[in-house]
Amino acid sequence: MPFMPHNAIVVNLDRCIGCYACEVACKMENDVALGERWNKVVQVEPFGTFPHVSTYWLPTMCQQCANAPCVSVCPTGASYRDEKNNIVLINKERCIGCKYCMMACPYGVRSWSESSHVVEKCTLCNHLTAAGELPVCVKNCCGQARAYGDLDDPQSAASKMLAQASAESCHHLPDVGNQPKSAYILSAKYGAWQGGNLTPRTSKYVGCEGSDN
Repeated sequence: MPFMPHNAIVVNLDRCIGCYACEVACKMENDVALGERWNKVVQVEPFGTFPHVSTYWLPTMCQQCANAPCVSVCPTGASYRDEKNNIVLINKERCIGCKYCMMACPYGVRSWSESSHVVEKCTLCNHLTAAGELPVCVKNCCGQARAYGDLDDPQSAASKMLAQASAESCHHLPDVGNQPKSAYILSAKYGAWQGGNLTPRTSKYVGCEGSDN
């Protein structure tokens, strides 16, 4: 069986300042409509007991799950894993708009296109990364809080970012059997990781553009 990479994004929340540059860059590069987001920065609500209160920003995007439920529930094969780079993608020509994949995604990071009537999502800027470039969210992060690469390659930028962090500072969004690959770094001195109870339906999410969807 040929070697398959696990390409994903690692976000260092210790460096994220909540500027939304990654979200804006994603919209501009992929022509994402107003009210739709492939990369969504949410503010984790202030938590703790006054005066010891913390908050942080949590960029959420496709987690490139090893066992992606969006792929398994798609009746047409529109949601699929690319055989060349192992990235979870959507074939819009095969999407029938049933939204099963949106319901199956544990993180609510798939978006419905009102204009095209298909489901869309983060592609890790496949049109750029396939040519050796970086995803625009990584390239445009002014805090240098993002890294992209193959998590199985110790020399990739993503692997190096994780290796430089302590084990207790490395986190993932909740794993419900889907094995999310995207990772987050948050040191205890900046805040306690709240990811175990973070879904788009909890009050800990604060959206933007006037919507939490």
